[in-house]
Amino acid sequence: MPTKNFTYAAAALTLAGVPAGLALTGGNVDAVFTGPLAASLALAMLFSHRWPRSVLAFCLVSVFAFRSAGLIDYSAIWPATAAFVAVVLSGRMRSAVAIGAFSVVYWANWDVTAGSHSMNWMFAHLGAETLVLATSLAGAAAYRSQSRWRIEVAHRITQDERQREIDARRRRAEERVEIARDLHDVVSHTLAVVGVHLNVAMDSFEADPEEARASLKLAQEVRNRAMVDLKALVGVLREGEVPALESLEQLVDQVRTAGMTVSLNEFGDPVEVPAPVATAVYRVVQESLTNTVRHAGATRAVVTLRYSPTRVVVDVQDDGKAAEKVVDGHGIAGMRERVAALGGALTAGPDKSGFVVRASIPVGS
Repeated sequence: MPTKNFTYAAAALTLAGVPAGLALTGGNVDAVFTGPLAASLALAMLFSHRWPRSVLAFCLVSVFAFRSAGLIDYSAIWPATAAFVAVVLSGRMRSAVAIGAFSVVYWANWDVTAGSHSMNWMFAHLGAETLVLATSLAGAAAYRSQSRWRIEVAHRITQDERQREIDARRRRAEERVEIARDLHDVVSHTLAVVGVHLNVAMDSFEADPEEARASLKLAQEVRNRAMVDLKALVGVLREGEVPALESLEQLVDQVRTAGMTVSLNEFGDPVEVPAPVATAVYRVVQESLTNTVRHAGATRAVVTLRYSPTRVVVDVQDDGKAAEKVVDGHGIAGMRERVAALGGALTAGPDKSGFVVRASIPVGS
């Protein structure tokens, strides 16, 4: 469906293009005649995002009325080019082709009969308009296909990510069950062994101090070994390996399948990044690239990550177009809330070369 931005641009191009086109084709350039036609077609284009076929019909009828009344010359189809493009962008390619073909046949007959022009004149003038129409329809169809492909890729990325989250949660749940069993075994074994040595120490404390001392020493050694095992298990529970950061390259590869050039640059060592911060970094990059694929119309994006002992800085920049005033949707609001919960800050807005999302998240001690 044509966007409001398209309707504004199409209206402006029609308003300026109709008089210019008439002048280039040798038609009537009197503002008294060309002005009302250009204004009426431009005004109609403002409604093309809602009623594209009705607008096309109005434009063609307007051109017919002006030409049949002798107010303009040598123009039959091309003044309605923007309306044809709007119909294609709305997903009605067959309607645009059918109406275009009918218009070509109709005006070919008109030029030869009512217009009293020769066949050579008709082919020269109408052939050029037909070529313009065919090129416009093909370009609009290609643009719509690319846009739909980008939306599909973005949707697929979101679905794949959700599935990976579900799988990851299931694996983490299974791992935690195994770790809980290990914790139980370590704690119960340690308490049993330490209890035996403490009983031995108590029984021989007065009769054999050396044996009591040896039993206490053994209990201490068992306790130290158990502490090492417990720290290792707790470390796994805390997810210190930051798997989210290791998945960034895979995420970037998925976005590249949409035909966008994406580069990933990392500076510093991510080893010490806690799991909550790593997850937030991954989500910021994922949401930013998804928005770029869906809405920005960008062809290139650069993801830059800077790791330091105190914070992680995320920078996602693309060369797409954005509104001057950025409204927080669910994506940007969600990123901002996630980053703020960790004590960081996130900004998003237009940049001199496109759109940029920047987040700074403290690592903590």
